[in-house]
Amino acid sequence: MDKNLKQSNAKSLSLFGFFAITASMVMTVYEYPTFATSGFHLVFFLLLGGFLWFLPVALCAAEMATVEGWQEGGIFAWVGNTLGERFGFAAIFFQWFQITVGFVTMIYFILGALSYVFDFPALNTNPAVKFVGVLIIFWVLTFSQLGGTKNTAKIAKLGFIVGIVIPAIILFALVIIYVVQGNPIDVEISTKAFIPDFTKINTLVVFVSFILAYMGVEASASHVNEMTNPKRDYPIAMIILIVVAIILNTVGGLGVASVIPQSQLNLSAGVVQTFEALVGHFTSNGTWIVKIIALMIALGVIGEVSAWVVGPSRGMYTAAQNGILPKVFRKVNKHNVPVPLIMVQGVVVTIWAAVLTFGGGGNNVSFLTAISLTVVIYLVGYILFFIGYFVLIYKKKNLNRAYQIPGGIVVKTIIAAAGLIMSILSLIISFVPPSSLTGKSTTEYEVILVISFIIAIIIPFAIYALHDKSQNGSNNHKVSRIKHHEINSFVHPIARGEHHINSNEEDVMDQTDSMKNNKE
Repeated sequence: MDKNLKQSNAKSLSLFGFFAITASMVMTVYEYPTFATSGFHLVFFLLLGGFLWFLPVALCAAEMATVEGWQEGGIFAWVGNTLGERFGFAAIFFQWFQITVGFVTMIYFILGALSYVFDFPALNTNPAVKFVGVLIIFWVLTFSQLGGTKNTAKIAKLGFIVGIVIPAIILFALVIIYVVQGNPIDVEISTKAFIPDFTKINTLVVFVSFILAYMGVEASASHVNEMTNPKRDYPIAMIILIVVAIILNTVGGLGVASVIPQSQLNLSAGVVQTFEALVGHFTSNGTWIVKIIALMIALGVIGEVSAWVVGPSRGMYTAAQNGILPKVFRKVNKHNVPVPLIMVQGVVVTIWAAVLTFGGGGNNVSFLTAISLTVVIYLVGYILFFIGYFVLIYKKKNLNRAYQIPGGIVVKTIIAAAGLIMSILSLIISFVPPSSLTGKSTTEYEVILVISFIIAIIIPFAIYALHDKSQNGSNNHKVSRIKHHEINSFVHPIARGEHHINSNEEDVMDQTDSMKNNKE
């Protein structure tokens, strides 16, 4: 019976089902203020990133995910089998490492909301207070996950609906009513304002935040193996996802830009500022309403952070199982949580929080630097991914796979080239200070970003060079691919983790029998 159930689940994912498990990608509420800094250009950037970057990533990832023998490994297997294990490890490392920076931006957003709720501005503006706030929230949530993630799905679902979906719906409704009533808006909407000035590189750097909004689809691409009709349904699902993301992000970003002048916009508290302005426009006694919404948003992102703590580390656990990381990182507790890896993750997040908060003064510099750093680290992984895809289609074209980008080698090359070029261009412009930064702030942005990036690039290659190639991986726990009906669809794909860590009872029994035989 179990065998039949597994077979029925193997190919039971419909177009709508796949869209449902990726729909959380389009809810990027805490990025709306950053989008708003580009004004009406944000529509152009969303279209550009969606069709010339997100779609290539999605299609190339789907093809690599269905190569026979690569289905279980994720980006570690895709890049490792095309460019070699060294680069496979680097790719999975970058995928995990960017999350450690992402935690900081998410908690900045939480602190921005809480500072309004409790009338405590220092929580969002004073570097020392802000740093302590980041540490308290992150470490409390980290320790709460060591007891297992059985309740995480419920928390994430509640947080996603109450703290992200409902506030987003309220925001969209208020923005639409505000605009329909003919109220003045603080953003130019015209054909001229649609296309950015490409001669001003410092106005283009905000594009990296749009790339960040689309990152992570490769984690969901692996589920194409479970779709009933992947050749037809997968591309359609991706295009629907892009269209929905563009619509929601346009309304959200323009909503913020319409009521908050750029000179007054605080990136980590911009959503709350927007609610304050909109609610204040409709009623003079709405402060309590804004505080409730701000608290909902804070709790929503807290739920999101808690759900992000364990998932991404499972990718690094697969590297430990392959013997690339020291044996200590193969250990899990009785709840199958890789505690040593989680502790290292916590230390890294603490270091990033200190560097970004004190280095950037805890204001918009810190937030913009954190976003750019998240993107540039991950982009290197995507560059490796696209290069690996080229190796697949040109040097390993005979490998069997269930899904292929239609149109033959020419179309595949054009699509992958678009993704690779966009990744490289985004990486380059990320190092240009945004036009919203001036004077000392530009130097802080450049110094923190460049030094942090160089260190981040060196680390995985140094680890791989120093690892003991003779050590064998452990089989005490097996790593298996998460199936579509097991995933937490209320968590962004970038943070779910692609694998389960399960006790391998057969191995444990074998070890027990071996010990008995030795005693005898």
